[in-house]
Amino acid sequence: MWRRLPFLSVGALLLTTALPAQSAGKMVSFPSGSETGSGYLSVPEGGAKRGAIVVIQEWYGVNDFVKAKADHFAKEGYVALAVDLYRGKVATDDDTAHQLMRGLPEDRAMRDLKGAVAFLRSRPDVDPKRVGSVGWCMGGGYSLSLALADRTLAGAVIYYGRLVTDDAAIRSLQVALLGNFGGKDKGIPPESVREFEKKAKAAGKDVDFKIYPESGHGFASFDASSHPRDSKDADARTEKFFEKRLKGR
Repeated sequence: MWRRLPFLSVGALLLTTALPAQSAGKMVSFPSGSETGSGYLSVPEGGAKRGAIVVIQEWYGVNDFVKAKADHFAKEGYVALAVDLYRGKVATDDDTAHQLMRGLPEDRAMRDLKGAVAFLRSRPDVDPKRVGSVGWCMGGGYSLSLALADRTLAGAVIYYGRLVTDDAAIRSLQVALLGNFGGKDKGIPPESVREFEKKAKAAGKDVDFKIYPESGHGFASFDASSHPRDSKDADARTEKFFEKRLKGR
């Protein structure tokens, strides 16, 4: 799965500063196969149908950073659901996060994500044709996996997440992708990012990846203070992508 990166030790120190700890949403539950999944739901004011976003956690879990991201997307006019892949557990240090990530069954995680999509599409305030996903690090990889598993997504955003290398999987992609990656990322090297984008575009896929040469892993989340301009630019790209895919602008 994802390799633990040596510079992630600063992550816990930055989690409280990356975004303000403001929780405007609530925890909800939804069917996940024969089980029950849950997540942090943040909803805009007004009841008009709108786009929705599945927000996918980093390896720490659904912490203040992830909740604040869901709240931010809600303020931008989307129904946002941050799926709790760890089922109630949240890490505050890298060692615990590593253990939780390694212990997460991928099939259960995918069931929870698919259940979250179904939950959002069933809501009266969501346009079922305009549901997208976004994830950071571990969640970035799952954002891609969800796009490969559900070809009806309106778009998926990957922040320095694991990419697939299988040519058949890349050719099967039907969902528009936006990716933000660090040029100094030791876990997701830029060469692998360029190779994926090259193969995807050769197959006629809608893929827009950007590599920030001076940034490393986590530059837009737990390590956002290291390269704030890159973090701001990546987030602006994400917002523009969702405006097009989920609002039709």
